[in-house]
Amino acid sequence: MKLVLIKPTIGRPEHSLYIDEARMEPLNLGVLAALTPADIDLTMYDDRCEPIPYHLPADLVAMTVETYTARRSYEIADEYRRRGVRVVMGGVHPTFVPEECAAHADSLFIGDAETGWAELIEDAKRGALKPMYKGEPGRPQTGVLTRRDIYEGKGYLPVSLMQYSRGCRFTCEFCAVTKYFDRKHHLRAIDETVREIESQKRKLVFFVDDNIASNREALKDLCRALIPLRINWVSQASLDITTDAEAMKLMADSGCLGHIMGFESITRASVKEARKAPNMGKFDTYETQIRILREHGFQTWAAFTLGYDNDTVDSVRATLDFALKNRFTFAAFNILMPYPNTPFYDKLTEQGRHLYDGKWWLHPQYRFNDAAFVPAQMTPEQLTGVCYEARKEFNRIPSLLWRFSDLKTNMRTIRRMSAFWQFTPVFRREVFKKHGMVFGHFGHK
Repeated sequence: MKLVLIKPTIGRPEHSLYIDEARMEPLNLGVLAALTPADIDLTMYDDRCEPIPYHLPADLVAMTVETYTARRSYEIADEYRRRGVRVVMGGVHPTFVPEECAAHADSLFIGDAETGWAELIEDAKRGALKPMYKGEPGRPQTGVLTRRDIYEGKGYLPVSLMQYSRGCRFTCEFCAVTKYFDRKHHLRAIDETVREIESQKRKLVFFVDDNIASNREALKDLCRALIPLRINWVSQASLDITTDAEAMKLMADSGCLGHIMGFESITRASVKEARKAPNMGKFDTYETQIRILREHGFQTWAAFTLGYDNDTVDSVRATLDFALKNRFTFAAFNILMPYPNTPFYDKLTEQGRHLYDGKWWLHPQYRFNDAAFVPAQMTPEQLTGVCYEARKEFNRIPSLLWRFSDLKTNMRTIRRMSAFWQFTPVFRREVFKKHGMVFGHFGHK
């Protein structure tokens, strides 16, 4: 049987083909490949950087669908099915809106694939594919090392993606992770995590954990195991980890360069509205947390979510000033997005505040980085515009140089200086390339 794995892109700009320069290895497809029996003929195509050869033989196509890639995923699936090829979809989006995805697929995989992928493959070989398979979220990759040979020649950034844990214990209103994992946090065995690091060549690892700091003791155990490996690593972590001095030291000792961290808002009322528990302690506009991060030399990617009911044009501009003042290695000024099946989405439905018929991810008029709902104290156009202004100002060349010259973080070591110039310019370009992008990839046939 010929199995084709596909990583869909978001879409393209209005007048040109979009190639994602900041593309990283699609870890989920590497795991699926590892779970696939050895007698299956397997190929992977990445829609972000190469054309999909629909004309080549295939018996089954599998893709992980995110909300942002849903429209493009449906285009790909419909073209394969038109040619008589069966399609299976999995991931967060099919888990939350299975009825929508089922119209474009022969089968759905709901939940995590580790416990049921072999059954699906066996059914496909027999021509008896079920409409739906379910796998309960649980421990990542038990007994499975990611197949990284499928990444060769794709031009990915020089960082290896891995996973130590899944899920998060917090209940942020806008977040799909809490809904998907039901506030549970699942850990991969440390010896298997170490073995995977040792099995690949790169010395920079990105743990794609939803919140690697959700279980602090587990994080400390991981750090102790990483120290002898002499690697550098980054992940995603909640700000409350700064209250644990032992964890901070262990992260630094184990080669951590820094984290993507959800600041979300500099306004206490908005943090409370988001139910962002790890940010709700001693609220001194994050001065304490930032000071501790800088003391350890961590390069911080500050993630802000903008458009809460307490947000205004002026508060968004103040957020930009805050990010520049603190010289973050990078900052994301994200518009608050109503992901389906989250409490925030349901609230907007009750209040009648959705735009684009409530399905912005499918609407032909929606553009990447546009507001998809009516904010309380701005128009949607004002929210879209002021967030774009913040991205533009933060990514100006003078800002780039100002942020780089921080002696406590970006200039602390040669390795940190190298990481700054290796990745920040790429992410800077992608910010502007993606703005206003059309979802989907019309005319692909």
